[in-house]
Amino acid sequence: MANIKIVTDSSADIPKALLDELGITVVPLKVHFGEETYVEGVDITAETFYPKLVSSDRLPTTSQPSPADFLEAYKKLATEPGDEIISLHISSALSGTYQSAVLAKQLLEEQIPVHIVDTRYASFGHGVMVVTAARMAREGKSAEEILEAVAKKREGSQIYFIVDTLQYLYKGGRIGKASALFGSLLNIKPILTVDEAGEVAPVDKVRGQKNALSRMIELLEKDMAGRNMELYVGHAAAPEMAQQLKDLIVSRLNVEPKMFIDVGPIIGTHAGPGTLAVFAFPE
Repeated sequence: MANIKIVTDSSADIPKALLDELGITVVPLKVHFGEETYVEGVDITAETFYPKLVSSDRLPTTSQPSPADFLEAYKKLATEPGDEIISLHISSALSGTYQSAVLAKQLLEEQIPVHIVDTRYASFGHGVMVVTAARMAREGKSAEEILEAVAKKREGSQIYFIVDTLQYLYKGGRIGKASALFGSLLNIKPILTVDEAGEVAPVDKVRGQKNALSRMIELLEKDMAGRNMELYVGHAAAPEMAQQLKDLIVSRLNVEPKMFIDVGPIIGTHAGPGTLAVFAFPE
C-alpha cells in the first residue's frame, strides 16, 4: 500500500478539525503588522485577525514560507522506506510559496519522492484539492492516482467571489486582470474569479451587494447545468452575508453547501473583510 503524506500551506483555509482528521501537514505563511509578525494558524486566526486589520492604520503584509521551512517538514514526514509526499500550494501567480516548495525539493539530500503541485487556486479552492488528496491517501491510493484526481478536480471547478472594497487587492498587488475595474461608479460590485492561470480576474460587475449575490447564483447555475457539484461558502468576517448567500444557493439551486469556510489572515490581507466566496467542484 502506498504511504503518501500530504503537505500544504496555511492559505488553503482548511478548518483545523479537518486538518487533524486527515493528518495534513501545514507549513504556515506569516502576516506582518509593521514590526509585529504573526504565524497564520499558530498565533493569529481569522477571529483575531480581522479586528486587528480594521483597527490598524497600516495595511499588513504577508510572507511565504522559506525553502528551509518546507525542507524541515519534508524530512520529518518521510521517515520510512516507500514514503512519498504530495505538496499542494496556493497559485504561483499569487504567492512565491510554490517556488519555496520547489527549492526545498531540490535541496533534499535523501531520495524522498516529493510531488509539488501548483493548484492555481487560493483559499478553499486550493483547500478542496488538498482535502481530496488527503482522503485518497488514507484510502491507499498511489501518488499517480491522487495527482490525476487533483488535476481533474481543478479542471471542472469554479470560484466566484466579491470583495467589499478593491483597495486590499490593489494595495497588496494581487489584483492582476481586475485592475480594469477601478474607476467604476459608486456601489458597483465586481464579481471576481481565479482563472486558469491562477490570477485574479473579473467575471462581471453589477450594482449593489444584493444583485452581486444574485448574479453569482446565475453564474453557478450555468456552471452546474447537467452535472452534480459540491459547493462551499467562504467569508471574511461576514457570517450574516455568508448565510444569505447559502440561503440563496439552497432556494435557487436546490443544493446544500457542505460547509462555511473562514477566509484566513493571508487571503484576508489581500481580499479584505466583507469578502464572500463560493467554491464549486465536481462531485
